[in-house]
Amino acid sequence: MKSIGVILAGGSGRRLGSELPKQFITIAGKTVLAHTLGVFEQNELIDEIIIVVHKDYLNETQEIVTKERFGKVRMIIPGGKERYHSTLAALNAYQDTNCKFIIHDAVRLLVTQQMISDTIEALDNCEACTTAIPATDTILQSDATKQFVNAIPDRSTLFQVQTPQGFLANTLRGAYNKALTDPCFFSTDDCGVVKRYLPEISIKIIQGSPSNVKLTYKEDISLIERCLLG
Repeated sequence: MKSIGVILAGGSGRRLGSELPKQFITIAGKTVLAHTLGVFEQNELIDEIIIVVHKDYLNETQEIVTKERFGKVRMIIPGGKERYHSTLAALNAYQDTNCKFIIHDAVRLLVTQQMISDTIEALDNCEACTTAIPATDTILQSDATKQFVNAIPDRSTLFQVQTPQGFLANTLRGAYNKALTDPCFFSTDDCGVVKRYLPEISIKIIQGSPSNVKLTYKEDISLIERCLLG
């Protein structure tokens, strides 16, 4: 069963305040996307890579792949308006194949080889998994007005979700097939789709790292650059 690195690179980067989508800005001499692709390219368990990107940046993505000589990249395809549209596009690209889907946000460029390998290997014994770290802050759940505290969950059972997330493609496809029949469906997380629409599937937690940050704000750039430059 092939292991496919699915790199979701369709974000707009509005919160970063950049003219370019954040996956195309340069940090430590390379674009964010190039850094992320490099980690997946070097992982010996990754067989192929598919990049899902906004339709307006297909050429820029191909230029990065060509310049950096990423030989495992098999496809660069357009995504959609929402994050889950990009996952669906990747599933459609492999519609006749049951493989291991290793889905990763392009802007988590500090992902490690260990996280990728652990995600792939976990799928030998489960159908879905996600990288995550224990929550270090107390989390409040608000009421419907978002003005008052409704509950304070036990922090010891809470985790912050990261990527990569791993799935057997047929399992993820089955979850989305059910989700798309739900007129109220909306999601920003693939594990959430599996949990809601295939509740019988156990989702394994893979150890992440606080350093596996998602580039979101300008303040993140200097932190990530320090990590990359050592």
